[in-house]
Amino acid sequence: MSGNLIALLYLASAVLFIFGLKGLTRVKTARRGNAMAAAAMLLAGITTLVEMGKVDYRWILAGLVVGGTIGLIAALKVAMTSMPEMVALFNGFGGGASALVALSVFSLALMEGGTSLALSSSVSGFLSVFIGGVTLTGSLVAFGKLSGKLGGAPVVLPGRHWINAALLLVILGAVASFLMSSEATSSAMVTSFLIVTALSLVLGVLMVIPIGGADMPVVISLLNSLSGVAAAATGFVLAHNLLIIGGALVGASGLILTQIMCVAMNRTLGNVLFSGFGGATASGDSRDYQNITSCGPEEAAMVLESAGSVIMVPGYGLAVAQAQHVARELGDLLEARGARVSYAIHPVAGRMPGHMNVLLADADVPYEKLFEMDAINSDFKTTDVVLVVGANDVVNPAAETDPNSPIAGMPILKCYEAQTVMMIKRSLSPGFAGIKNTLFDNDNTMMIFGDAKAVLQGLVAELKELAH
Repeated sequence: MSGNLIALLYLASAVLFIFGLKGLTRVKTARRGNAMAAAAMLLAGITTLVEMGKVDYRWILAGLVVGGTIGLIAALKVAMTSMPEMVALFNGFGGGASALVALSVFSLALMEGGTSLALSSSVSGFLSVFIGGVTLTGSLVAFGKLSGKLGGAPVVLPGRHWINAALLLVILGAVASFLMSSEATSSAMVTSFLIVTALSLVLGVLMVIPIGGADMPVVISLLNSLSGVAAAATGFVLAHNLLIIGGALVGASGLILTQIMCVAMNRTLGNVLFSGFGGATASGDSRDYQNITSCGPEEAAMVLESAGSVIMVPGYGLAVAQAQHVARELGDLLEARGARVSYAIHPVAGRMPGHMNVLLADADVPYEKLFEMDAINSDFKTTDVVLVVGANDVVNPAAETDPNSPIAGMPILKCYEAQTVMMIKRSLSPGFAGIKNTLFDNDNTMMIFGDAKAVLQGLVAELKELAH
């Protein structure tokens, strides 16, 4: 195959990646975008193999079979509530793969005498190993926190900033020692990239363990961006333009999404990474509230029966209870009775960007009924009932009323402005911010205690009973 044809196929793959990414920005076009990105990856892989010429396909086929089987089983078995953990693993494996490719290039150079790497390739290689290693272990810690295996609370080590700074200095010293050598000897290469690899893996753990569960959407976005940067760095090592383009796309889009998440929480990225947010002892039990009004599904259904407009606010509790399908059923019942039903989506609700959108799409809730925070906040004043299902910090008025609150200034869904607010929660326990939710005490708030799915099923049953 000619070089021009190879170049054209790589260009076609890059274009497919770009349009695939564009398609993923909307629910309506997400399937098509995902298919285009998959086709781009397939085309890129086949073209690369053809360009390489004679290769041992046994290892490639073995990798395809093993990896494809694991991926298929994981995709079929993963629950929607576990999607954030899977995304974290994807990020980690992407970073780890980039680091392994860079290490293989270093190993090849070592076997050839240690002098075959240009300066630019050496720098890119070290960057790929460093960023890929941090992404791998950082993502594994994020997976552990999201799945509950490590707990969502921050683990704040004494002097952690000094420890991280020391590790970075040692890594930079190892790289500088290698690059400044007049001739890269075998021992210098081995020592340098072993130090960078080992300390990068340690640094990834130390960077993520102090971050609390409330900041996981930001962490997932950042790790996604880092996996792309690692891939782009590996592309420079291999002089592979398509890998550079694909990695840059992932890195840039992940960074933009990280910034969006930070703005949605009124936090800086530095504050997320270094503050240990949520490390204080959680408050907000029953002793902190004086004006709690609770009700059961029967009383709540009577209020919903006469509502002309209802806004549902989904949160992580909806995901944990896997109650998205019952929420859709309740919304359909209310619409059949003449109510206008909308769904308010906060950017950081759940455990990853777009978590609530994915859940509601799984339940076939029409995309036109999903509204982002800025688009729906002005509607709460004219809404009869707001039904909050498992959300907490993203509806806490303390963000606006208490300048000393840890979430002060964080944009929230202004549910408190509605005529009636119904909060479905298991208890009065706080959210990941670990603070009291003043919305619970409002005169227009009714607490419905219980599992989100069970409560919604009760509301559905009561509304059906009232219809007869």
